[in-house]
This record gives sequence, structure tokens and C-alpha cells, in this order.
Amino acid sequence: MKHGAAAGAQPQRADWTIDQGWANYSAQDHVVWRTLFERQSALLPGRACDAFVDGMRRLPMEATAIPDFRVLNEVLLPRTGWQIVAVPGLLPDEVFFEHLAQRRFPAGQFIRRADQLDYLEEPDVFHDVFGHVPMLMNPVIADFVQAYGVGGLRARQLGVLQHLARVYWYTVEFGLVRQADGLRIYGSGIASSFTESVFALDDASPNRIAFDLERVMRTDYRIDDFQESYFVLDSLDDLLALANIDFAPLYAKVQADAALQPGDVLPTDRVLQRGTGTYHTARSAQACSA
Repeated sequence: MKHGAAAGAQPQRADWTIDQGWANYSAQDHVVWRTLFERQSALLPGRACDAFVDGMRRLPMEATAIPDFRVLNEVLLPRTGWQIVAVPGLLPDEVFFEHLAQRRFPAGQFIRRADQLDYLEEPDVFHDVFGHVPMLMNPVIADFVQAYGVGGLRARQLGVLQHLARVYWYTVEFGLVRQADGLRIYGSGIASSFTESVFALDDASPNRIAFDLERVMRTDYRIDDFQESYFVLDSLDDLLALANIDFAPLYAKVQADAALQPGDVLPTDRVLQRGTGTYHTARSAQACSA
């Protein structure tokens, strides 16, 4: 996600936007983009959902260079009313939600270094543009993310933001969807990650659980490693219902319940694949022995 503790001093603009400065990217920056783009483009066929594939096909996004946001917006804006705006990094919550509520997607302007190909703590232009923008070409996702922005402003005022943030995390960032040809990726955090694109679909370790809104609102997530559980939509159209829900009664209900750990499986869950948990068990053992 693009909100949280913002680094550095507040930019001159109140909305935290900056010029992308496309001409300032170095040759090495474009090489990093090409490396990431080519390996994800080779990996995702048969893994990414149809909506992601269609969005990529329609966008002027290529391996040769980091995309110019102005060029992308010429296609994105008439399609779903969204536009990409450049930002320096993580944004304060209220700024992030206001952008989404106005159908502006804040994208990190910088790109990771060549030695950071597989992991970067702060989302960069590859995560934000390659991972998110193809899905914003889909009308359902476009409406859902705007609704999340509106809901985020309200949740922040109510002091229940953590519950709504979990919904975003387990859908827009790390969501899976069922298609006729099997489980597919639609979450940007997976689609932009070479290693998690494999782990989320192929590894025996994580749980794959049918999406349930209240369940997800109670479930913590991993910000520093692969997810222990992935929540699976039956269809992307299911997000349309979430965009029109009054969350206020749900906030009151889930606040009365204890938070669930990322790897928990409940008797009431519709479990599509029960994970072995071996990956995270091994990681915990390594941490204890270090």
C-alpha cells in the first residue's frame, strides 16, 4: 500500500504529487525496468487473471523503458476515469485516500536498484505501475479502489482504519481469483513479484481460503515476507458488492472480536487448499537460531 509513515519532509504541493521527471531516468534505471518487466511478462501467462492480461494488452507499457505517466493516462483516463500521479514515496493516510477517492492513483516515481530486484520495502514505479495499473483498466477494480478511498477517509475518522486496510491488502495487493481454468493472480503485490507469483499459486505452504469480508477484516497480514494465507474471490465481480456496503456495522462487530493471525484457519472457513505452513515454520526456526 502507498500510505503509512511518510519519509522525509512534506513536498511543496499539498497533495504530495511531484513531476515524474521522465527525462531524468538513467540508462540503468531503464535496464532495471526492462529486467523486471521481461521476467514478469514471461512468468505471468497462465498465472495472472484475464483482467490483468487484458489491461496489459491495452496499455502502452513495454520492456524498453519506464513508462511515461502522461502517455499511460491517455489510455487509462478515457477507459475508467483513473489517472496516475507521481509521488515521492509513502503518503500520509488522508492524502492517499483522497487521491483514490478522486480516481488518482499515486505511483512512486523512483525505481529500485539492480541489487533489489526481488524485494523492496517501499513500493516503486515497477510495483505501482506494472502491478496496479493493468487492473485499473478493469471497471470493477476501478470502482472498488475508488470506493476504498472514500471508505478510507471515513474509517480514519472512526479510528478503525486497520480493519479496512486488511481488506485492501488481501484484495488489491495480494488477492487471488478463481477462473474456469484455475486460481489466478489479481493482486498487485503478487503480480509484481517474481518469487511470490510462484509461491502464491504453486507452493504447498500457504492457505488458500474463500474470501469472506468479516473474516478478512479480522486477519493480520505479513508485510515482510510471503503471505501465510491468500483469500480467493469466486469472481472479480464480487468486489462490486463490497464497494456498496455500509461498513459501519461491520466495524463495530469485528472490533469486538480478537484479531486473527495470518496463518489461522477457522472451522467456519471455506478452505480451498489447506497449507502445510512449512515455509513460515522454517523461517521462524531460522530466526530463532540466528
